[in-house]
Amino acid sequence: MSFVRDERAAISTTLDELGPDAPTLCEGWTTADLAAHLVLRERRPDAAGGIALSFLSGYTGSVQNRLKNGRSYAELVEFVRQGPPVWSPYRIPGIDKVVNSVELFVHHEDVRRARPGWEPRVLPPEAEESLWRQLKSGARLFLRKSPVGVLLRRTGGGEVTAGKTAPEVVVSGETGELILFAFGRGEHARVTFDGDEGAVRRLRETPLGM
Repeated sequence: MSFVRDERAAISTTLDELGPDAPTLCEGWTTADLAAHLVLRERRPDAAGGIALSFLSGYTGSVQNRLKNGRSYAELVEFVRQGPPVWSPYRIPGIDKVVNSVELFVHHEDVRRARPGWEPRVLPPEAEESLWRQLKSGARLFLRKSPVGVLLRRTGGGEVTAGKTAPEVVVSGETGELILFAFGRGEHARVTFDGDEGAVRRLRETPLGM
């Protein structure tokens, strides 16, 4: 199985185990809200624009709430488990990998790390490499709001620069931790910072991610 398929199965199992009312790292969202969000991305392209575009967010939010309230939680999780419908371009293996590997990983950690006592997962090497490729290709987009230059340094080797604004802050950690940091989960990502104290503070105070 590919990493994206493994992660889809894993987050579905976690959602099943926790039920609809468990907290997540997404502010104001329970596991039911998160499941509805994932279903909307893959089954309601007419409403997905508001995920990234604020002027469409009202419609996106209303559709997400209708999904949450109009379907049982078990149905929503089953839709997540099944993945994109046959008519969706997300169904194409290469596209599924590009658009869903990081999405599913980050949201799985949103669920896992909202509970006390969590520990980072040890990812298989192929998963590490898949996520690292996604991070390298998207780092400038993910960190576009950063007020300082950022160098992401992967434990075990590998670096990627996101922006050339001085001063530069070096953020170090495992691949998954760097992705969580870049997606705005810095308070729950096990990374270290090196650089000018003021630059580090500004970076840590800046909302990152999509």
